[in-house]
Amino acid sequence: MSEPGHDAFINVCICYRGPVNDLLTLPWQRIDDSAPIAVRMAAATAREIIEGRHEPGDLLIESDLAAAHNASRTPAREAMLQLERWRLVRLVPKKGALVTTVTGKERRDLLAVRSMFEIDAVETLSDSGDLTALAADLRTLLGEQRKALDAGDPLGFASADYAFHARLIRSGENAIVTEMLTTMGPRLARLTFQVAIDAPHTLDTLLTEHETLTDRAEAGDAEGFARLVRAHIEGSHFPQSR
Repeated sequence: MSEPGHDAFINVCICYRGPVNDLLTLPWQRIDDSAPIAVRMAAATAREIIEGRHEPGDLLIESDLAAAHNASRTPAREAMLQLERWRLVRLVPKKGALVTTVTGKERRDLLAVRSMFEIDAVETLSDSGDLTALAADLRTLLGEQRKALDAGDPLGFASADYAFHARLIRSGENAIVTEMLTTMGPRLARLTFQVAIDAPHTLDTLLTEHETLTDRAEAGDAEGFARLVRAHIEGSHFPQSR
């Protein structure tokens, strides 16, 4: 079932050039009925965890997952393994999988890694890269994030937020970073979704800061970009520390 703004977001993502298409999307956005059942099960369950339909500490049972998708336990087991790779669950032998809790330290660590990747990418691109194309893509994604905010669609907002940061990071063209970010994607979306639910009054400021980050990247101002990224994380995810 589509969420408000969800189909529009996917339509924007598929317009990007070459293999970058799937690299800006989250697992449940880049699959269809032709995908293996284990892939579909993992993606659907990841989305449910991020939306809070499975709460931290909930126990997911392999047989229940299989029944929910009219599948056997073998793909359900494969889906559980993928969810663990995304760090959304922790497998418990002979019981199932516990939905993980996002601790304050994990939140800070994830965002620190994301900011490190972004800063490095902008520094690299500032030396020799197409800053105009990057800025154009970022502004397109910001438009989708604004639409999701106006529609009251927290998952669409979190998805567009991930795409924005992924586009920044992948401008550095580091294949190892790309691989790491793909694995981190669902956890990063989980953080932003929670902000959208817990502190919706902060989202306008978050978008304004994204616009300024885009301006700094387009200008090749790597130093100013780095300062703003750090302040952006503190203000959006740790406002009490300001």
